[in-house]
Order: sequence, then structure tokens, then C-alpha cells
Amino acid sequence: MTHLLKEYLTVARVSEITEIEKKSKFIAQVKPVSSVMEAEEFIAEICKKHWNATHNVYAYYIMENQVEQQKCSDDGEPSGTSGLPTLEAIKALDLINVVVVVTRYFGGVLLGRGGLIRAYGSAARSGLLNAGIIRCVPYQRVKIVVDYSLMGKIQNELLNAGAKIHDTLYFTEVTFIADIIPDCLSQVYQLLQELTADQFEWELETQVYHQEQVE
Repeated sequence: MTHLLKEYLTVARVSEITEIEKKSKFIAQVKPVSSVMEAEEFIAEICKKHWNATHNVYAYYIMENQVEQQKCSDDGEPSGTSGLPTLEAIKALDLINVVVVVTRYFGGVLLGRGGLIRAYGSAARSGLLNAGIIRCVPYQRVKIVVDYSLMGKIQNELLNAGAKIHDTLYFTEVTFIADIIPDCLSQVYQLLQELTADQFEWELETQVYHQEQVE
């Protein structure tokens, strides 16, 4: 079985915010992604949209096939003043599977190295927070087959145990497709044994993520 990440934070949606620093406009554009290809496509899309911008700085941090992938670009700004602060904004919030592009339209006033670092870092952080932060929690999907006479009781106990019922199928017997926290699998299995006098079917399927809003 392929093991997913235990738990991680990412952004909930695409977002765009604009900040002004000494007449320069910094537009932070954020998107949740699941692959490097998806991140690169978003970067290309933004660069095309803002083709006349002074700079299109970007950074992404992605876990793809259990391998960390990170990249950042200053896009012509002094080395280390823009791409790296953008990447650090992602890491400071403990986020993965996200891409950020900060587009700059120069306002005629030089910001200096420190000013650039602060401006890009601030815009990236604001864009990430505006996108909303969610927690992705892994669950094990399980197929459970029981007799109709036990349907109500089993459903209630699954819900009480924190399982999320993905689907219910009505055949000769009732089939629950339930998502269960991996650490609770043994406990739920034993509970079903007791409730059904060991007369049930249990089949592990795939692992899935459920999203929870972070306050």
C-alpha cells in the first residue's frame, strides 16, 4: 500500500492580493497544487497575464510521490531578495503543495535589499493567509458489509468512533464505505466484531485525505 503523508497544511483556494510599497505594486497570487507540473503551469499562466510586469517572482513547495520539491526564482531581482523570501513565507506557515507568484510593477522608487525582502515576504504571506489554511488529514477507506438488522446500530457506532461514511450501498446486505482515522482501525474492527458477533465483512481500500479548516 502506498503511504500518504501523515498530515499536512496547505491553502484552501486560489487567491490574489495587492500591496503597495513606495509606489511599487506587489500582487501575490496563490494556488494549491499537487504536482510540479501544475505549479509550473500556474507560473506560466501568471507570467503570460502579467507579461508587462517588472518582475514575476515565484516559489513553490510540493510533496510529490513522497519527495519534497521546492523551487524559487528572483526573476531579475537581486539574488536572494525575492524568490527566497517568498519560499520562506510558505515554510514559515508550515505549508506544502502550494505555489506563490508575486508580480511587481516598479513604482520608480528603489527599495534596497532589505526593502525588497520585506515587500516580497509580506506580499507572499498576505496572499497565503488570504487563501485560507486547511489541514489535510489522512483516513483509511474501508468497505464494511453487515446485516440489515444491524444497519442503524453500526452506522451510529461508526459515527461515534469518528468515522466518516462516504457511501451506503443497499444489496443483499448493507455495505458502508467508511473513512476511518488509521490509528482507530483496530478499535473500530473490534467494535464491529462485538456488535455483529463477528458476522461482517471488512476490506481495506485506498487512503484518502479529508480537509479541515484551521482556525
